[in-house]
Amino acid sequence: MGNKSKKTKAVGKAKAGSGPTTRPGSSDQDPVAKDRPKMKAKEYEREMRRLQGELVAMQEWVKASGAKVCIVFEGLDSAGKGGTIRRITERTNPRVFKHIALPAPTEREQSQMYIQRYMAHFPAAGEVAIFDRSWYNRAGVEPVMGYCTPEQTERFLSMAPAVEKAMVDNDIILLKYWLNVSVDEQTRRLGNRIEDPRKIWKLSPTDLKSYSRHYDYCRARDAMLAATDTSWAPWFVVDNDDKKRGRLNIISHLLGQIPYQSPPPSEVKMPRKPSARGYVEPDLPLHRVPALF
Repeated sequence: MGNKSKKTKAVGKAKAGSGPTTRPGSSDQDPVAKDRPKMKAKEYEREMRRLQGELVAMQEWVKASGAKVCIVFEGLDSAGKGGTIRRITERTNPRVFKHIALPAPTEREQSQMYIQRYMAHFPAAGEVAIFDRSWYNRAGVEPVMGYCTPEQTERFLSMAPAVEKAMVDNDIILLKYWLNVSVDEQTRRLGNRIEDPRKIWKLSPTDLKSYSRHYDYCRARDAMLAATDTSWAPWFVVDNDDKKRGRLNIISHLLGQIPYQSPPPSEVKMPRKPSARGYVEPDLPLHRVPALF
C-alpha cells in the first residue's frame, strides 16, 4: 500500500471505469455477493485491523502533504453509512478525520444558497471531511419527503457537477459512495432498531415514513446518478446487505483512491518505568465509583 506509483495506477483505473456499471436497484445486487457466506467475526476483525492501520498511514500522509480529502456517504436509511464511518474514524485522529452529520437547517440557513452550509465543512489542508449525508439531501430525502419542490431538485442536479468540478480543481480529492440495501435487509435492520434499546435513537419519524417510500428513493437515486456521475466526481456503488464485507470493500477502495505513502517505521522506544522516589499516596476521603463488576 505504500508504493505511490502503484496507488496512482489504482486511482487511474478507478477513474477510467468510474460510475456504476449496472443499474443499482434493490433487486440488482451483485449475484456473486449474494451467494457468499457471512464473514466470520475473527476474519472480519483481522482484516479491519489491517485496513485501519493503513488508514492511520493515510492520515499521516494527509497531514504531512497538506492533502484535502472529502468523502460523501449516501444511501437509504439503515444502509450502513454510520457504521462504515465509525469503523473509518475509530482509530484515526478526529482533528484530521472529521465526521460531519448536519442537523436540519436553521431558518437562516434555509435562506442561504442551498449548498452554502455544507461548504463551511469542506476540508482544509491536512483534513479528511466525511459527510454522513450531504448536499445530496436535495436529490434524495428532500424531494421524496416533500421538503423541496421538483424545480429545486432539478436546479440542484444541474448545479452539483459544476460545484464538484470546482472542488476537484481546487485540489480536493472527492469520493462519493452510494450504499445499496435490499427491501428485505432494510426491513430486518429497521425492526432491529425498534427492538434494541441501544439503537432506538437511530430511528426517527422520517425513517419510518421513508421506509414505505423505498422505491420512490430508488427513482430519486437513479435520477441523481444519471445527472451527477461525472468523470471528475464519479459515484461508487456498494451492495451493503452484508455490512462486514461492505465496510471492508469500502475502506479498501477508499485507500486505493488516495496516493498516500506509508510513513517510515517508528523509532519510538518505551522509556524506563517511573520510580516512586519516596511518593506515598495519602489517605484522602475520596468519592470512589462503586465496583459493581
